[in-house]
Amino acid sequence: MPLAEGDPAPAFNLIDIDTGQAVSRPWEDGPLALVFFKVTCPVCQLVAPKVQALAEGGARVVAVGQDPPEKLAAYRDRFGQRVPTLSESPPYPVSNAYRITSVPTVFHIGPEGVVEQAVAAWDRTAWNAVADGLGVPAISADGDGLPPYRPG
Repeated sequence: MPLAEGDPAPAFNLIDIDTGQAVSRPWEDGPLALVFFKVTCPVCQLVAPKVQALAEGGARVVAVGQDPPEKLAAYRDRFGQRVPTLSESPPYPVSNAYRITSVPTVFHIGPEGVVEQAVAAWDRTAWNAVADGLGVPAISADGDGLPPYRPG
């Protein structure tokens, strides 16, 4: 089970695939959605437009991809997930610190570095609650082509 509400978000040191900059505590600039994914995950591919919708709605979004930078860039271009993306290599120390058991997993992290919400897999109601917690419009509704729930 991933980190839960009230847990401190572990700092990390991962490189942004576009800027080459190290990122360690992205929540220090304000609340954000921290999304873990893998390029070969069909559910991640399914929800990539919804990750983008969070950002387009005004949320700060940082994605952690469990793949090398070149694969993450190809994923971005293919699925339209154009948010700051960090590359994590095996044995996945950041994913382990966040207790990721499936992808996608999204965390709403507050500016003090505390997990406000955590959702493993695709769950429309829960992802919309994350959007609401971040102060942005709902990202999914009946009829948008996504199922209400899909395990990761």
